[in-house]
Amino acid sequence: MVSLGLTLVMLAFVVRLFQVQAVDADTYAAKAEKNRYSTHKLAAERGAITDRGGVELATSVDAYDITADPTLFTPKETKTGDAPEQAAGLLAPILDADAGELAKKLRTPKTRFTLLARRESPQVWKQIKDLRSALADKASADPKAVNVLAGVFAVPTSKRVYPNDGLAAGILGWVNADGKGGGGVEQQLDKKLAGKQGEIRYAQSGGRQVPTAGSTEKPAVPGSDVELTIDRDIQWAAQDAITEQVRKSKADRGYVLVQDTRTGEVLAMANAPGFDPNNLAQARGASLGNAALQDAYEPGSTAKVMSMAAVLEENAATPGTRVTVPNRLHRGDRLFQDDIDHPTWYLTLNGVLAKSSNIGTILATGELGKTQREVNRTLYSYLRKFGIGKETGLGFPGETSGILAPPDKWSTSQQFTIPFGQGVSINAMQAASVYSTIANGGVRVEPTLVRGTKGPDGRFTPAPAPKKTRVVSEKTARTVARMLESVVDDEEGTGTKARIPGYRVAGKTGTANRVDPQTGRYRGYTSSFAGFAPADKPRVTVYCVIQNATKGSYFGGQICGPIYKKVMQFALKTLQAPPTGKAPAPLPVTYDPGGPKPPGRPANGG
Repeated sequence: MVSLGLTLVMLAFVVRLFQVQAVDADTYAAKAEKNRYSTHKLAAERGAITDRGGVELATSVDAYDITADPTLFTPKETKTGDAPEQAAGLLAPILDADAGELAKKLRTPKTRFTLLARRESPQVWKQIKDLRSALADKASADPKAVNVLAGVFAVPTSKRVYPNDGLAAGILGWVNADGKGGGGVEQQLDKKLAGKQGEIRYAQSGGRQVPTAGSTEKPAVPGSDVELTIDRDIQWAAQDAITEQVRKSKADRGYVLVQDTRTGEVLAMANAPGFDPNNLAQARGASLGNAALQDAYEPGSTAKVMSMAAVLEENAATPGTRVTVPNRLHRGDRLFQDDIDHPTWYLTLNGVLAKSSNIGTILATGELGKTQREVNRTLYSYLRKFGIGKETGLGFPGETSGILAPPDKWSTSQQFTIPFGQGVSINAMQAASVYSTIANGGVRVEPTLVRGTKGPDGRFTPAPAPKKTRVVSEKTARTVARMLESVVDDEEGTGTKARIPGYRVAGKTGTANRVDPQTGRYRGYTSSFAGFAPADKPRVTVYCVIQNATKGSYFGGQICGPIYKKVMQFALKTLQAPPTGKAPAPLPVTYDPGGPKPPGRPANGG
């Protein structure tokens, strides 16, 4: 019986050994391999973002994720019941964290890993490491002492830093807690900037690497650097000017764009109020993002330049065409007026633009067709060619296309408000691009924000060439530019505060009723100024917008004209644009109704 019993026991062992070593050998070998070897990801260094001159606007610095092994804080390991609380008390002031939360993480059951803090500086890790070493020395000297930080470790990583704080934050965006772009260029070009993670695999015992067992490593591939088109100094000037005016006007927000008229490159895109991507916890939700591209608003009189370009291109009038402008004009279901009450004005087409007359613009665009339906279709076609109602080409996250309904959908009032910039919505980049198109001889160049990328090998790859489209003839563009000079130079113009000594300036004011995004009703005003200089050899376009100014003036010429002047002067100086030559003879703004009539049909048909 004893022999039989021993035989059965031995048989059971043999069967089990056969199962382990033969039948399930691969399975157990895989488990052993998994437990013996540890695999970790190697973070790739994120590429830098620079301005056009190579000045770093966003970069990455060394950092550490502070981690812990909760199994090393148990009473069995530490010989004390409150090791997590002791460790948390030491770490809390260094990590600027809540001691209770840290202790809770250190008590996490059934795991050998917990994250205590992300992307801490090397100085923080050095503090923890020095404190851990001091406790270890104390424990070596005193058997009763416990090193409660023995289970705290660090994983090398990197931290995104923005050296200029809030400068160009709306363009740059930020990097979220997972190390991915959370907005702006950081999000738009995340794949290029992020690079590719690496991997290291090594033998481990007790959670630590066995140095003699070797390891295999697949190095991380660093991300590419991105060079933007913006100029840091011009960006600073634009941001400083708009921030100050928004504060003085107690406005909701404002933005300034600066664009190279020849290349379409954006030299500055400033928003106020802004935010500091280094400290998102202090940022207001309404300030995040890029309002210059994400806000859709009615532009007002700055849009009249497109109506005038259409009238000239269609040979419906000339700058000297006479337009009799009454104090009120009945069209459709509305009675239209200008921004001020006035006696009947006797203006030229140039004067209509210089004095920013809504009634005069309605009368002028009425010559675009024999019927109102034909007028609508013709005007719509020009608005589309100027880039209204479609994306600018930047491909920026969250960018709005604005709102431009098809002409057969225009309401009775829209037929007459769209010519002077109400009833249609745009973003600030679209508006700036319109003026750059006129400055560039009637050719629209798609705006660009990125000049190119530089890979880990140091090779620079330029961005694709922007698309170019002829919108109006060079003759029409030159004529419109001359008319825009009258807005600034003529004493009866609305843009006199934008004059720049030594330079010919072309510009246009705008003051539009504003739709409150909270209520969907008209409340307050959108104040703006757009233009380019030098007018005879255009180099730079500047466009300024203030939303809902509640203190002082709200007229675009009064509060945006000075910003335009300040930013334009700085940009011309930075780009070393030479002063212009002698100004041409001014175009007439008014006419004498009792004088001889010129040949041709007046714009109002009377």
